Amino acid sequence: MRLVSDPLADRTRRFWGLAIAGYALTVVSVPLLGVAGVLWMACLLVIAERIGKAVRSPAKDTLLSHATAATGRDRGSAVHEAMDQIGTIAGPLLVAGVLALTGSDYGPALGVLAAPGIAVLLLFWLRARVPDPEAYERAAQAAAPPSPATQDGRLPRAFWTYAAFTAATTTGFATFGVLSYHLVERHLLSAAWVPVLYAAAMAVDAVAALATGWLYDRVGPRVLVALPVLTAGMVALAFTNTVAIAVAGSLVWGAAMGIQESTLRATVADLVPSGRRATAYSLFAGVVGAASLAGGALTGGLYGYSIPVLIAVVVAIQVFAVVLLAVTRVTWR
Repeated sequence: MRLVSDPLADRTRRFWGLAIAGYALTVVSVPLLGVAGVLWMACLLVIAERIGKAVRSPAKDTLLSHATAATGRDRGSAVHEAMDQIGTIAGPLLVAGVLALTGSDYGPALGVLAAPGIAVLLLFWLRARVPDPEAYERAAQAAAPPSPATQDGRLPRAFWTYAAFTAATTTGFATFGVLSYHLVERHLLSAAWVPVLYAAAMAVDAVAALATGWLYDRVGPRVLVALPVLTAGMVALAFTNTVAIAVAGSLVWGAAMGIQESTLRATVADLVPSGRRATAYSLFAGVVGAASLAGGALTGGLYGYSIPVLIAVVVAIQVFAVVLLAVTRVTWR
């Protein structure tokens, strides 16, 4: 859907309208899952929620890219990621609490998620206050050197090399599903403790997003080398048979996820001019999605074959990613 919605956002420039529509669709579809009594209805609601995300994401990312031009690109994106993780932690805990109080009744557990729908009203208020968010970026550009990105409608070379770096480092990134499977399969943690560990990893995610965002605004793209380093370290730690070390590896996974979800994505705005940014985010999302699928299949498959081979392959991929990042920095200049 993003291959359609992102170019649409670029052509229409109706970022506020698309963001509001996407969030509204999610606000309606998620609580209704609690009363869906047949499978086809539940499937339609799940698909509707995903469509809502696809519609709002390019508009939201572009709006953030304009606003963060005034605050510091990655510092602003890091704050966004940290706030996002507050919801990522609070939402599952809220649902779990309601399930415990109602004897595992999913109706009220999912229905309570309608409460955050007040955010849609906030978007209407923001649109009234800031009808032209690109004004932030025009003001910042007037006081800064020209962007290295081209203005002739083509995506710059630096974007493509950066996308290749992203694909490489994401391909070697194990999913939390594989990590948690290892913890339970090797009897390092009970299944009941896995959500608690995930919540802790999301807290680390928020801190890492803030830290790398702050560093990016001071030292530039060099800070992104932390992502392949953390990814390589994560597999070396997480797939051990010692509880403390494996748990530490899961927390390192959270730190890497924080960089991936904030600084990695926010850098696109520094590489691509405003007029092509939503399209660039669409392609970038496609790269991340395809690489995530490949990474999950690779790490899952190698886990069943040989953990030492899994670690060696992921480390090799991350070394290659560092080389691609160096090439990106050269073309960026």
